[in-house]
Amino acid sequence: MRNKKCFKAPKIWSCLLILVCSQFIACENSTHSKILDASEYYSSSKPFTRWWWFATKIKKEDVKHQLDWAKNNNFGGVEIAWVYPLYRYQKMYALAYGRNYPKDSSAQEWLGEDWTKIVTYTKKYADSIGLSCDFTFGSAWPVADKHISKKNRTQIFGDSTFQQLLTFSWAWPDTMYVIDHLKKAAFEEFADPFVKAINPALKGSKSALFTDSWEIKLNSTQKIWTNGFDSTFKKYFGYDILPYMIQGIDSFPEVRYDYMTHLGKYVTEGFYKPYVEKCNDLGAWSRVQCLASPTDVMTTYSLVDIPETESMLNNPNYSRIVSSSACLSSKRLVSSETFTCMYGFPHTYLHKEQTADLKIVADAMFAHGVNHHVYHGMPYNPIGSDTNTFFATTYFGPNGSLSEELPAFNSYIEKVSKHLQIGKTYSDIAVYIPHEDGIMKGAYPPERQRVWVWGEYELRYIDPPKELEGYHPLWINKHFLQKANFKNGKLEVGDASFSLLYIDVQFMDNQSLDRILEFAKSGLPVCIKNLPSEPSKIKDKSYQKKLKELLALPQVKQQFDEVKKNPPILQADSLPNYWCRVDQKGNAYIFLAQWKSKNITYPIYSGQSYSSKNLSLPLTINYNGNQSKIDVLFEPYQSVMLKVSPAGKIKLLDISFRPKDPVVRPREKQRTYF
Repeated sequence: MRNKKCFKAPKIWSCLLILVCSQFIACENSTHSKILDASEYYSSSKPFTRWWWFATKIKKEDVKHQLDWAKNNNFGGVEIAWVYPLYRYQKMYALAYGRNYPKDSSAQEWLGEDWTKIVTYTKKYADSIGLSCDFTFGSAWPVADKHISKKNRTQIFGDSTFQQLLTFSWAWPDTMYVIDHLKKAAFEEFADPFVKAINPALKGSKSALFTDSWEIKLNSTQKIWTNGFDSTFKKYFGYDILPYMIQGIDSFPEVRYDYMTHLGKYVTEGFYKPYVEKCNDLGAWSRVQCLASPTDVMTTYSLVDIPETESMLNNPNYSRIVSSSACLSSKRLVSSETFTCMYGFPHTYLHKEQTADLKIVADAMFAHGVNHHVYHGMPYNPIGSDTNTFFATTYFGPNGSLSEELPAFNSYIEKVSKHLQIGKTYSDIAVYIPHEDGIMKGAYPPERQRVWVWGEYELRYIDPPKELEGYHPLWINKHFLQKANFKNGKLEVGDASFSLLYIDVQFMDNQSLDRILEFAKSGLPVCIKNLPSEPSKIKDKSYQKKLKELLALPQVKQQFDEVKKNPPILQADSLPNYWCRVDQKGNAYIFLAQWKSKNITYPIYSGQSYSSKNLSLPLTINYNGNQSKIDVLFEPYQSVMLKVSPAGKIKLLDISFRPKDPVVRPREKQRTYF
């Protein structure tokens, strides 16, 4: 609730909020009553590939052939994604590849009996050869179907005629309607037919059901609406939002903060929590990308069974948000949709990809906490064909440019993933994530915007402060501060145990300030670089007083050197990107990514990975009270995995894989074929 000095909610609404909160806690506890180690999800640490099923007749012999190919090339599983018939993008395929696809009405009817039969056969055959098989929850993305009633379709404020259409689904040329993600009833209407059709395929080994990143109509985030939003907003915040919506809330950052806070609760209750519940009811895991959703994404990621990040349409640095949320909520498998539009959108250098370039991307993701890869992806092709392609992907399939090196590359991914699935993520310093800052800032500058990338609230470009680089910092937000406890001089939440909290933000929610003050009074060291302001429209009159009280505490300083307790786990003149896990015996596994993968951004250029020199890194490791030194040799294209015992003994683990030297090509001009 808002501060009672500002607004006293009606008793009925207070009871409703208590009920919602109790349901939230019940959902969390029932869904995740048992903490699974990462290795308990799937039968191997081998990579998966997304498997594009185009809307055509899917045949058993072709399914068997492709699954055998995936097995023989060291994949551990597939994720079936149902998409458009190839003639849907006739112009694009003709311009890009000189291919023409005739109209095709042979596809099994979406969610029909024949569709269920071929999907069930696929799952059974995958099980029989030891491959996992996951499924996208629905056709294409965002969540939509052709039967969605008008009352349950996406809404925006001020335009009752608006609806977001999905036109690249399995059902094309029929149109699908994107659901209202703020209403549980809308999700249920979407889910019921899919659940009935997919249920027979969920027998056998346990599968995950996947939903993709938030791609609701660009620039509509400040207009997303649903019936009753204004009345619940007024009850909660104490003022009327309608005048600001009419004028445009981008002109009122504090109102936008309240709107986004309320919107996040609606989206969480209306979509993400029902999604997780539905997956668990089906005996499946929820594997979810919360990227760009209008929520506090660290909180949203904590709800799902397998939090998933994405690259390269998204820079690898974003993945630290996902892996931080996973650690703080004891989710030990962190998945990634990897190699999306690696060289550019929609399909630059398709069929000309180079393994060494893939490796710098994969290594960058490993170094931000990823330990399970789902490649993007493998197109469905009949036996003897390799001409079908998805428009925004890297090509994994027979006769591609990666084919020769793919089995060995997948073995490398398997090996590193296995080490990084051990135990739990190491942590020492928590960094308060600038979620409030992102909402208050509004839109990204034009140079940082692109398709489905709009606002600072998405937190796509943030990094922990440079002075914390060697401490393996993780992000923390308001939600996890509320769940944390301060015990034996440590801030503990989930798998994390922090010796210090670091804050460098312009804005901080009042609830966060309350909790931080409580912890600091108990003895938690806090580095607070600047004095934040409260972002909400209605202020807590005691906010500034609490800030002064916080700063007056002896263990609260504005300079990091004055408050730090421990030396960094890694010390060097310059550090590569890295990640650290700790097993039950206290052994640390430290992955040091090859230098070429440090701070890569979208898009990479073909041959960016080229390397010809050995590099030596004098490295000091401070772990478990022991200090050890080692000269780490980075050979061309090589990352390094170290195992450090509780006594400080260092062992070099073999993760070697040497790809062919890539050809350095000029960056291709980005083209649009749609």
